[in-house]
Amino acid sequence: MFNRFLNRFNRLFVVWVILGGIAAYLYPGFFLPLKKYMELFFGLTMFGVGMVLKPRDFTNIFKKFKVVIIGVCAQFTIMPISSYLIARIFSLSKEFSLGLILTGSAPGAMASNVLCYLAGADVAYSVSLTTVSTLLAPVLTPLLTLLLAQTFFEIPFWNMFMSVCKMVLIPLFFGILIKQIFSKKVEPIQRVFPAISTTFIVFICALVIALNKEYLLKINSWIFIATIILNLSGLFLGYMVGKVSNFDLLKKRALSIEIGMQNAGLGSVLALKHFNEQVALPAVIFVFICIFSASILVQIWSKDGYYRS
Repeated sequence: MFNRFLNRFNRLFVVWVILGGIAAYLYPGFFLPLKKYMELFFGLTMFGVGMVLKPRDFTNIFKKFKVVIIGVCAQFTIMPISSYLIARIFSLSKEFSLGLILTGSAPGAMASNVLCYLAGADVAYSVSLTTVSTLLAPVLTPLLTLLLAQTFFEIPFWNMFMSVCKMVLIPLFFGILIKQIFSKKVEPIQRVFPAISTTFIVFICALVIALNKEYLLKINSWIFIATIILNLSGLFLGYMVGKVSNFDLLKKRALSIEIGMQNAGLGSVLALKHFNEQVALPAVIFVFICIFSASILVQIWSKDGYYRS
């Protein structure tokens, strides 16, 4: 009964993000004090991720090394370059341009693994891609942001590098370590951690909305269109990379979802810590859009004959 509740809670992620955003807009005073805890929230999110990773998630990386490398290279080229080009084409403000590039330079989102499962895609491949891109994020996320956005802002590469290490790598490894040492003791509560991670991401998104309440009504609609195009570009080009690479259908679907979804929670936290509230907005908008579009793909792919077979 409780496990069913947790599964349903995680599947309704987009609903909680929407409700959290509405609550933050109506009652920003409740969320604003949470800003000082945002790094802790994200660290706990990654700790939860570490607690649910299994040894086979790492061995699968080496078993499928070639296809994992292709996927990770696609992840860190398609989205960063697309975000830069879209920001230029739409002549976005420097804050939104940086925010879009920061979102595009983030690693894959762990939520993609759940959506791959629901869509009948290759879940093991999705987990491998997310794991590797997350491990590479401390270097590649600030480096790509520096290369693509230095004309908009001064990019503090080393400060961002240290932030990602503290918020991603250390909690992730600590979660893996705790699970390995106390595997039997933590096994009964293991299913709780994805729900905890979901809750903290909802709070981070709500915080960004609360911080930008006065600015939200002044936002140009082009930022929404640009973010939608970025998401659709990732979904489409991810699938095409899989097709050109002769992946089977389930891997193509996994790569599409993996690249189309970004760890926008990380982008939001980095934006708030190293830049300003407006820079964080594209990441939060991207959360809504990527979950919505991926959910549509889930509905389509989960009903076809290939999935049922």
